[in-house]
Amino acid sequence: MSKRFFLKTAASLATVGFLGLAQAQNTAIKFQLDWRFEGPAALFLTPEAKGYFKAAKLDVSIDAGNGSGGTVTRVASGAYDMGFADLAALMEFHANNPDAPSKPVAVMMVYNDTPASVMALKKSGIKTPADLSGKKLGAPVFDAGRKAFPIFAKANAITGVQWTSMDPPLRETMLARGDIDAITGFTFTSLLNLEARGVKADEVVVLPYPAYGVKLYGNVVIASPKLIKENPGAIKAFLAAFAKGAKDVMANPAAAIADVKARDGIVNVPLETRRLQLAIDTAVNSPNARAEGFGQVNGPRLALMASQVSDAFNTKSRVNPDAVWNGSFLPPKAALDVLPKK
Repeated sequence: MSKRFFLKTAASLATVGFLGLAQAQNTAIKFQLDWRFEGPAALFLTPEAKGYFKAAKLDVSIDAGNGSGGTVTRVASGAYDMGFADLAALMEFHANNPDAPSKPVAVMMVYNDTPASVMALKKSGIKTPADLSGKKLGAPVFDAGRKAFPIFAKANAITGVQWTSMDPPLRETMLARGDIDAITGFTFTSLLNLEARGVKADEVVVLPYPAYGVKLYGNVVIASPKLIKENPGAIKAFLAAFAKGAKDVMANPAAAIADVKARDGIVNVPLETRRLQLAIDTAVNSPNARAEGFGQVNGPRLALMASQVSDAFNTKSRVNPDAVWNGSFLPPKAALDVLPKK
């Protein structure tokens, strides 16, 4: 073996070793979404696709979900390090599992206003929340809007509602068929799903919870206690990279849908572009979000929600707002200036 060959081989091995070490230094983060790869998932898939997580020395893998409750329990179990879930579902888990050794914590607000609403067809005669009294409503048992409906009902003096349960794919179908009078769901999910079933948008009455006295927060980024304890820097890096990507998404939603389609090739691009824009307009870039600041919460509003969830969900113990929220990992204020100017 020549000396030159030996030196080149040694140099190559050293380079491979260095690259391997550099790659090993990236922190692996398993992240669980709240739902399928639809338009709003671009908020997380775009920073991944643009390499923002990699640049922050994170190796983030993002999986689709099947509901916020499942996301909370999977992060609690350690199957995932972080996730995206409805804050009410997180509060419910805390209050119903007071002795659980691992309770996830919310570290960033994303949907400052709950996207939940009641939707009915105009031909039903339902025009206002008061018209829901005595009507038949339908939703999956774990639907965020259904679980929070007692808060909506109390705020609007609604009584005598009868519930029908079904799997998520049947919710809009049953409303379109007239099997039920109204449904609960995220507006940007159910409204467009109804349209896909032949119902025109102008045939639907939408009663958004925030417009009728329910000031609940929506979805948050959550982290496991293990990650918080062992690698708080990774959480800070994740949130900074996410905020950068979210700004890109909100500046150009149409371009961001390409990152969703890269994960699910059968998505309807025009439909998911509209879904993403609707989510941004109603939940992410809402008046409350602009007033409070992206990613952040208002203390009294959080405390009120904790009390409302305790009552509406009939939890085993009262929700402690200080236990479910930790804003210490948020990026500096300048990095959170991501909302499009109105």
